[in-house]
Amino acid sequence: MRRVERYAAGLARRSAGHRGFVCLLWLTVLLVGGAVAVGGLGRLDQSFTASGQDGSRANAAITERYGSGAGVAPLVAVVTWPDGTDGRSPGATARLAAGLTGATAPGTRVLSYADTRDEAFLSRDGRTTYALVYPRSGEPDLAGLTVVRDATERLRTGLRAELPGARVNVTGVLPLQDDSAAAGSGLGLQLAKAACALLAVALLVRAFRLPIALVPLLVTAVSSVAALLVVVALAGFMELSLAVVYLIPVAALALSLRRTWLLVSAWRAELARGSDPRSAAPHRAGVALAGPATAGALAGTASLLALALFPVPFLRSIGLAGAAVCVTATLASLTLGPALLAWLPGGWLTKGRESAGWRPRHQLPDNSRLLRGESRFLRRLSAVGLLLAIGLPTVASGFLTTGNPRAEALVRGGPARDGLDQLTAAGIPTGVLNPLDLLAPSGTDPARVASSAARVPGVLTATAPRGAAWHHEGSTLVAVVPSGEPMSDSGRRAMADVRAAAGATGAVAGGSGVPELDLVQGVYRAVPAALAVMALLVLAVVARLRSARAALRAAVCGAVAPVAVSGLLVLVWQYGVGAGLLGGVGATGAVTGWVPLVAGAFAFLDAVDRAVTSGSAGRPRLGAGPLTALSLLAIGLGPQVELSLLATGLGGAALLCSALLRGPAVRSERARRTVREKNTEPTASALPATPASPYWSRPRSPLGHTIPLVEPSDHAQ
Repeated sequence: MRRVERYAAGLARRSAGHRGFVCLLWLTVLLVGGAVAVGGLGRLDQSFTASGQDGSRANAAITERYGSGAGVAPLVAVVTWPDGTDGRSPGATARLAAGLTGATAPGTRVLSYADTRDEAFLSRDGRTTYALVYPRSGEPDLAGLTVVRDATERLRTGLRAELPGARVNVTGVLPLQDDSAAAGSGLGLQLAKAACALLAVALLVRAFRLPIALVPLLVTAVSSVAALLVVVALAGFMELSLAVVYLIPVAALALSLRRTWLLVSAWRAELARGSDPRSAAPHRAGVALAGPATAGALAGTASLLALALFPVPFLRSIGLAGAAVCVTATLASLTLGPALLAWLPGGWLTKGRESAGWRPRHQLPDNSRLLRGESRFLRRLSAVGLLLAIGLPTVASGFLTTGNPRAEALVRGGPARDGLDQLTAAGIPTGVLNPLDLLAPSGTDPARVASSAARVPGVLTATAPRGAAWHHEGSTLVAVVPSGEPMSDSGRRAMADVRAAAGATGAVAGGSGVPELDLVQGVYRAVPAALAVMALLVLAVVARLRSARAALRAAVCGAVAPVAVSGLLVLVWQYGVGAGLLGGVGATGAVTGWVPLVAGAFAFLDAVDRAVTSGSAGRPRLGAGPLTALSLLAIGLGPQVELSLLATGLGGAALLCSALLRGPAVRSERARRTVREKNTEPTASALPATPASPYWSRPRSPLGHTIPLVEPSDHAQ
């Protein structure tokens, strides 16, 4: 591992000397690689439910045979007849059947009272009825969602034209999500998003100063594209989820900010000392970065690659993507960072307070409060605050419920919300938005399958339609309509019982809510073991590169951070504490299953990397956690629930990791270590000139702090 660090230092040195070639190479990756990566996104699984369980396989079989339903929830057409009209009458039934036929494309599966004469499709007074419409959307990917959107508009327009006098609306899970995406943010949210963006820019400029502030942004861009290229290439050989597209840029931003800060800190120290800004300063800065960056990369990559060993496609996707971005962010920081700094003139940076003696961040002023000792009251207050910030979400994580959010929490208003309100006002339960599809193979009696499912508590109705669209090559689809939504306790129990009953008859169960249940059974059950393996790998790698104390801190922080992030999502969204401030309607009752996994992976990587690299430059002026969180809030604040969920998880992970590593105990340890380093250890730029050597030597201090011994400056006397 020490050899890897030496090679990294040599790579950083050579990159500064060949800055033109390095910049051209990364520009090619950014432009050409970006186009290739975007074009290859179709290789990734776009269902966000790559659990490899029975439900996913059943949905794939249903989609292959029937081209609709399965992972895509149906549209729900809601019709309320005028006063005096009974939906059971032959005239109303015939008009409904004709209207549905004219408003849907050929091959669309439709289930309504007109087909079944089932009272479960009517309200108690008979005036309101609903129909389940399954457009031929194919796979639950972006193209399939476009088909559903077009079918929604066609169904809404066609039914209103065919049924004049009746109140007609179209709702469903996807129409509700589309309305939330199309809904504009209010003035308050727009101002909040603008404030977050401005604060993020101000933090970035304050930390780096222009034009150096562009360096971490460029490093983030090229490392994100490079990591995405790796993922797209691997998707040609294995199943990988599209969810990693959200993990890669956020992780690249956090890692690039931290590494660039270390690089720029060392570079400024060399400029203040009078080193040549074109050669010596970038060379030495790159060498100083090599140690902490390589240690963080090795720890993060080794732990995340362990996820690829688990037979769960979703965990494998997260592990490979996280390892890829960890490597590419480090590689870009070590090569592109010094190359870009070598292009910048350093004279104007040494003016003013810089020329008066710029101190590296691992040295504190003599009058620092840390050197005088902190107040006991403030230390206790900080300890209580840290305990609440970490402990409360950690406890709340035990109440996590994964699944699709409640339908009423998806959007405040819009055409789909009007249909949902019309449905619930008639007394029809919202579980009808997420029916189950039972695939009865050839030789299985579909009536027996439907009868078995109908006896399950929590099932509103189960039927085996006779239409041709429900039969294919001897198989039959049986529709099961639950009364509770999949995220509710009753809906979850009914779904599990229906799957068991269907299995006893030889049928398999699919539906839009089944993959979420599979995530719990096939993914979340493997998470504790995966987290333990990752923590042990971090412990082993960091202990080898740094010290036992640093390794223990990294392992503990890495294990606690994902749990705390899950609890934060529970508090904010599942229970609705502060959801309104982020643009939400209210408590969602559940958290979309893939969001805690992606946010938890980022939290683990960020916590481990912070713990490994934090001792390299003391307490930095740059707030990478707040900067990352503000950037995400500027994008994610709004009425779109899943986007807000993701922004809350990723942004909260960045802030929680900052809290974990800035507690009183950690700050006190940093202060003690900083005093010892200041009094006993020379900085890299203060070392006497030594004969040039091909690599650098790095003696270890008792606390694991590494001191790069670089080649002498050209100005050394």
